[in-house]
Amino acid sequence: MPSLNEKGGQGVLPTTVETALAARPKPFWRSRKFLVLLGLYVCVHLGHEARENSYLYNSGEAACPQADVLTPTKNADVWTALNDKIGTPAFKTSAVDWLSGAVRVPTESYDNMDPVGTDPRWEAFAPFHDYLLGAFPLVHTSLKLTKVNTYGLYYEWKGTDASLKPLLLAAHQDVVPVDPSTVDQWTHPPYSGYFDGERIWGRGSMDDKSGLIGILSTIETLLEAEFQPTRTIVLSFGFDEESAGFHGAGALGEYLLGVYGENGFAMIVDEGSGFTKQYGSIIATPGIAEKGFINVLVEVTAAGGHSSIPPAHTSIGILSALLVHYEKHPHKVEITRDEPIYSTLQCVAEHGNDVPSVLRHTIKKSASSNKALRRLSSFIQKDLVLSSLVGTTQAITRIEGGVKSNALPERASALVNHRIAVVSSLDETKQSNTELLERLGHKFNLTYTAFGQQVSAEGAPASGTLTLSDAFDGGLEPAPVTPTGKDAAPYQLLSGTIKATYNVHRAIQDVDSVIVAPSMMSGNTDTRFYWKLSPHIFRYNHHNAAIADSPLAGIHTVNEFHNIDSFLEQIRFFTTLILNADEATSF
Repeated sequence: MPSLNEKGGQGVLPTTVETALAARPKPFWRSRKFLVLLGLYVCVHLGHEARENSYLYNSGEAACPQADVLTPTKNADVWTALNDKIGTPAFKTSAVDWLSGAVRVPTESYDNMDPVGTDPRWEAFAPFHDYLLGAFPLVHTSLKLTKVNTYGLYYEWKGTDASLKPLLLAAHQDVVPVDPSTVDQWTHPPYSGYFDGERIWGRGSMDDKSGLIGILSTIETLLEAEFQPTRTIVLSFGFDEESAGFHGAGALGEYLLGVYGENGFAMIVDEGSGFTKQYGSIIATPGIAEKGFINVLVEVTAAGGHSSIPPAHTSIGILSALLVHYEKHPHKVEITRDEPIYSTLQCVAEHGNDVPSVLRHTIKKSASSNKALRRLSSFIQKDLVLSSLVGTTQAITRIEGGVKSNALPERASALVNHRIAVVSSLDETKQSNTELLERLGHKFNLTYTAFGQQVSAEGAPASGTLTLSDAFDGGLEPAPVTPTGKDAAPYQLLSGTIKATYNVHRAIQDVDSVIVAPSMMSGNTDTRFYWKLSPHIFRYNHHNAAIADSPLAGIHTVNEFHNIDSFLEQIRFFTTLILNADEATSF
């Protein structure tokens, strides 16, 4: 055996630890090359971080530029006189009477109603038309009224300049039905229109008779002042918005397209959001987009038989496993820079007074840093409202199956309602549904068909079937996003109108008193039928949510109400909007 100090085939074997360490090559992390590379990495990384940190702070570009307060000039005298009038006790009494009277006429719409002329429930709208005729006599003697599909109302107030595209104001006549079992829970009866000195109570007082009556009140008051518009004003009032809108706005949209053509309107304003206090600032959030939707019917079939000899899983048991799988795997919520809520958050960060510094920094930095954008997504995921506005949602809303306690159910089904993110699509949502259930379909040995396409191997033996399909009307793609840049004249006009209305209602002239932030609706409105009429569609009613006990004020539930001060401000908003649009020449 060779000694430790003898040469071996691969070199000399060291005899001590010290000798071994001295003889071993220096590790790379201690080398000059490593230190040079580390220095370069630090310089590049810190330089990148510095650029990210300074992007919004030093670029000189505001993340959420604000329009100036916009008040009429040519129509300044009319605007001043009408604002003075709206502030009088006599006008307040008229406003209460107009809205209370409208609430007292029930106009409920229901899902899956038969066509007009077949289903007698539509006849509830005839008394409402009679009420409008008596309440707004000047509107009905001065404007051209066309009834579309019997109960859809299309008014035209002809302007003097035919070269200007019309302004379209929309609302809906119908209301959500009142559940008879809840009537005794109302502070005041749901169709009383009761006024307690501050609030008008009843179904539709907010959604959406306040919008409809606010528009008609404005037109009636302008006619009393002998105002003659330069720009044509069109009113479109559907009657089944709460049940998809196909009979009302669906027919009205097609009719208006035939009269005015594609892109025939300068801008469209329909029901929507208002303003409230957030992060120490008053923020108005006009809706510039809407999510799409699809109702997915999940249907399982299996062999029937007597319940005394059950299989391991009945169709109801299999369906339950599928639905649990749905809820364990919601759609991932990740915000992008291309959606309205991102713009909303940029406005909050730029102008909000009390935004936590970490959140403000994250929002601003996300404009240039994908890492910050991911942190922002994490914040959104923890907020139910924000995550619902950003991501595609899913909600299991109906389930049925079985006919008898001792009979195995041969069929079980459930409805999964999806609200599709602005940056997604119907096809993408269908695909995610299909892929989600594929493994379980195989596990339960089901023949799987999704949206008309065979997924499982055709002809393979199976113990039942799994079918995904469109329910109801087949779904809706997300709405086109309304332009909001500095060159988008309709958005600038709307923003300036919102600011002017807010200021005059409080008798102040503070440009920074209200921030306008483009946002979006959580649900759908009648504007889904108006996409071809204009790219400039806004869902905004100038509701003052800050003075309500809750932002929704009983909408779609018991104790719906509307504060009279907020309603008067709505009338100011429509007045200012009409007069400002009448003077606009850039669109």
